[in-house]
Amino acid sequence: MLYTCVRVKQCTALWPRSTRPSRLRRNLLTLAIESSCDDTCVAILAKERENERTVTNIHLNERVTHKNTGKGGIVPTEALTSHQEHLSRLVDKSLASLPPVAVGTHDSKVLHLQNGECRRKPDFVSVTRGPGMQANLGVGVNTAKGLATAWQIPIVGVHHMQGHALTSRLADAIKHEVRERGDSIKPAFPFLTLLVSGGHTMLVYSKGLVEHKIIATTRDNAIGDELDKCGRMILPKHVLDSLPDTGYAKYLSEYAFGKYDYEDWQVPRSRSEEIDKPLTKFGWKIPTPMVRNRELAFTFGGISSTVRKIVSSQSEDQQERSLCEEERVMLARMAIGAAFDSLGSRIIIALEMLRDRGVELSTLVVSGGVAANDFLRFHLRRTLDRRNMGHVVLNFPPVELCTDNAAMIGWAGIEMFEAGYQSDLAFQPRRTWSMDSEAEDGGILGIGGWMRR
Repeated sequence: MLYTCVRVKQCTALWPRSTRPSRLRRNLLTLAIESSCDDTCVAILAKERENERTVTNIHLNERVTHKNTGKGGIVPTEALTSHQEHLSRLVDKSLASLPPVAVGTHDSKVLHLQNGECRRKPDFVSVTRGPGMQANLGVGVNTAKGLATAWQIPIVGVHHMQGHALTSRLADAIKHEVRERGDSIKPAFPFLTLLVSGGHTMLVYSKGLVEHKIIATTRDNAIGDELDKCGRMILPKHVLDSLPDTGYAKYLSEYAFGKYDYEDWQVPRSRSEEIDKPLTKFGWKIPTPMVRNRELAFTFGGISSTVRKIVSSQSEDQQERSLCEEERVMLARMAIGAAFDSLGSRIIIALEMLRDRGVELSTLVVSGGVAANDFLRFHLRRTLDRRNMGHVVLNFPPVELCTDNAAMIGWAGIEMFEAGYQSDLAFQPRRTWSMDSEAEDGGILGIGGWMRR
């Protein structure tokens, strides 16, 4: 098989959108690796075609999260060490989850395991290429390159946020295992994507597999990072000390809403209600960020700053949390509520802006680690309904696929591979890498290392 290595603009010229050939194959099997931050993840994903039926299965999807070291967050060197300790073990364990070989399978398609079992060799390896922590990405990329070289199979370097954006399509492919000819995976392009995690907060107009336009992104902290900071200040010390990892935003939400009926929460019906938030019974409030303008951007830094002032005002020693339990819980709810009010407000502005430009979108995909939050799911649905956007369908991936995982990387790899893309073995991990096709770096296809089959 011959391959051509080209830059993005050349690739687009060689294959006009209307004439690019389909690369569909009857069967696709990939081993996927994700190591962009502190989660070490490996997955085995298969997409099988049988006549007019398509079956997508996750044979394995495992993750090892770097433990809470009590140092207030992720320590890069320790997260790197965790990847180095666990990735090879997860890969070795995953081999037993590869499908058994069919009778008559050519030996070049077979992996012979140490225990004497024979398994089907993956068709290609998928790995997170970026964005993320450079050294951590390097562990995954180098491992994936070694597997691809040893097994003599292609490799696809996946954009991490593209993986999140396509996760709902993975969930649909799994859910609707039997699909008649002519059906398409949902959500179909185009759709609006809200990517919310510890490292990212952005609204993306997803026009196609590699065609994305960033409508709004954060000017300071990602929403997950900001709520992590709030969690470190609000959660009682005995709770902080007992947590198994540094996902403080998740535990803050559990602390705030564990026994709360979401129906009692007053989601703002208008911008005036966002602006005129009443004081709590304790005499403070947390304003919604950017509430007095319609700029398409996010900023969350003011939330943790307000929380810090409230906490420090209760004690001469800011390190001692002397708030009563009721106020502490109220503070947690209001911090999360202000962040989610801001998300909802910018979504409404973006949908109105697109509609004014003749783009009527009916689907909002919400993905990333924060998308696993049940209160966010309630909040966004209520916001859309109250702001005359009730026709917009909210699409959340299953909770287990919201946080960083290798299955989403495997699925993005499958979609890219079917579209005819793979990576050159010389490609390098990317600490920063935009999804936006119009960005300076050219977006997903704008960097080097792509090959077109």
